[in-house]
Amino acid sequence: MSIDLERFHKSFFEESFEGLDSMETALLALDIAAVDSETINTVFRAAHSIKGGAATFGFSSVAEYTHGVETLLDQMRAGKRAISQGDVDLLLRVVDVLRGLLGSARDGTPFDAAAVTSTQAEISRALSGEAPAAAVVAKADPAAPAVNAGWTIRFVPKPDLFRSGNDPLRIIRGLDQLGRLEVEADTSQVPSFADADAESCYLAWNLTLHGEVTRAEVEEQFSWVEDEALIEIQPLAAAIEAAPVTAKPVLSLVRSNPAEAVAAPAAAPAAAPPRNNADGGSIRVGTEKIDALINLVGELVITQAMLTQQASTLDPVQFEKLLNGLSQLDRNTRMLQEAVMATRMLPMEAVFSRFPRVVRDLAAKLNKQVRLVTVGEQTELDKSVIEKITDPLNHLVRNSLDHGVELPDARTAAGKDATGTIRLSASHAGGHIVIEVADDGRGLDRARIVAKAQANGLITAAQAETLPDSEVWQLIFSPGFSTAEKVTDVSGRGVGMDVVKKNIQALGGQVELFSEAGRGSRTLIRLPLTLAILDGMTVAVAGETFVLPLNAVVESLQPSPDQVKTVAGEGQVVRVRNEYVPMVALWRLFRLDSRVRDADKGILVLLESEGRKVALLVDELVGQQQVVIKNLEANYRRVPCISGATIMGDGHVALILDVGELVRSTSQAVAA
Repeated sequence: MSIDLERFHKSFFEESFEGLDSMETALLALDIAAVDSETINTVFRAAHSIKGGAATFGFSSVAEYTHGVETLLDQMRAGKRAISQGDVDLLLRVVDVLRGLLGSARDGTPFDAAAVTSTQAEISRALSGEAPAAAVVAKADPAAPAVNAGWTIRFVPKPDLFRSGNDPLRIIRGLDQLGRLEVEADTSQVPSFADADAESCYLAWNLTLHGEVTRAEVEEQFSWVEDEALIEIQPLAAAIEAAPVTAKPVLSLVRSNPAEAVAAPAAAPAAAPPRNNADGGSIRVGTEKIDALINLVGELVITQAMLTQQASTLDPVQFEKLLNGLSQLDRNTRMLQEAVMATRMLPMEAVFSRFPRVVRDLAAKLNKQVRLVTVGEQTELDKSVIEKITDPLNHLVRNSLDHGVELPDARTAAGKDATGTIRLSASHAGGHIVIEVADDGRGLDRARIVAKAQANGLITAAQAETLPDSEVWQLIFSPGFSTAEKVTDVSGRGVGMDVVKKNIQALGGQVELFSEAGRGSRTLIRLPLTLAILDGMTVAVAGETFVLPLNAVVESLQPSPDQVKTVAGEGQVVRVRNEYVPMVALWRLFRLDSRVRDADKGILVLLESEGRKVALLVDELVGQQQVVIKNLEANYRRVPCISGATIMGDGHVALILDVGELVRSTSQAVAA
């Protein structure tokens, strides 16, 4: 029966890219002044696994390239090569090249052949001054001669060998090409047919290889499975002298081509091992399956809310058991919802882990000395949010490095440590996650920002004198805004910070800037934990229900007639604590027939987004609740000022307002 290896490709690539991430993390953490052997072993194991998997699945370019890398790492972990900073730099470039090769193998796209050739040449030069490759094998027996007349090999695979995509037959074929091979299959552990697991390996082999072959050549054949099998290699003469007498039931076969060796199971094995099941600390599941599960749980929550609302009219005495059952259903549904939502949660480490390399490379380019401190890596955030927050954080970290942290001489002259610090932290605050990017650099220059804003027509000279610092810092997020004196490949085009703000607001988050001259600056980002559930305030207008995102609600009030003013006969504003805020009637926005037309007869909900406020006139406040967000655009079409929809407990559809778009459209109308 042939095995379709292509079905394992996805897992191979996922594990390989994870291996590259661990290699990069280990290399960045490596202290060349006091090398930790376990760190080198981590890097070696990752490269070794990638090489073995690539060879198994036929990705020869990856396997061949990684072979030289593995040899260099083997020298390092054996203590035969002193590790220099140049070696670390080379291995980091190797990680980049391997990412390209794996991406090419996965997607069928061309790879950077020049980068492959140049790094291979560097690896060869690094190896040229050391001992021959045959002597640089981690587990080589120093007492054994370099070339032997033959070898005896005991090969006992672990039961899970097949599950990792390895094939003992391929290894035996490779040995057969080195010389004359005798193959003896050990069937003592083969269970009965009824107890056998098709994906488990029960066979072992005693192999005798005749010919002038080095130990390194023999070990090379087992390099893919050395962690997944018991492998004993002895010189042929020594093995004959020390061979014990054994009564194991075996089927002896001698073939010139091991592909023809077929072992029949023993008639009555002494004891069949129990069927092996992966203990499974984790399991890989496609995100589309999790999304489908979350949608189904969302439907369950809605159905449960409907049942609870219908049951509210029942007699609690007559229907006591039914109401108790519904109460228990409510608890279990909430627990199920929280458990399912947790499956989408990933630690912030998935984002933070990429920044040591970014900081290291950029600091070298800018001739700066910078340390990166990360806090709260285990703080969890929804996968969909993590995927979209990476780019904004990248902009912020690069900005701190380029504009914030000074050159070593300037820091020393200012009485600071020559090495600057960038701090990345994440923590939970209520139903949100707070991410902070801070540096101990020069801080923001108010005068330069104000001058640039005036030149760009963003503020007037009068505003430049009176604007508080918090509003001046917000000018940095204006499109095309940059205080850089010249354009470089790092910054200066003014296309970073406005994108940061838009991306964060698209996630339902907020961003704030704080700065102190000479002491540094920090950027604070507040994000919802998930995009699938929303904490909302429910309001009603003309019998229709709307949901306002709770993080955008400042307060609600019932104004007196003298607080509301009409502007130029076209719009109204309301005075709230000596601040005039544009007023929007929800019934007018969606052309609803509301009986509440005057502000003093309804309720005003003060909303804030992008630093601007708007007062929303509604008929009544219904309450606060969590709602499951449904994509309206995917199921219907785009509706202005609406970000989505949800189904309420009574089965009615409620629209979720897009506060950002509502504030922007109102501000544009006032400006016009």
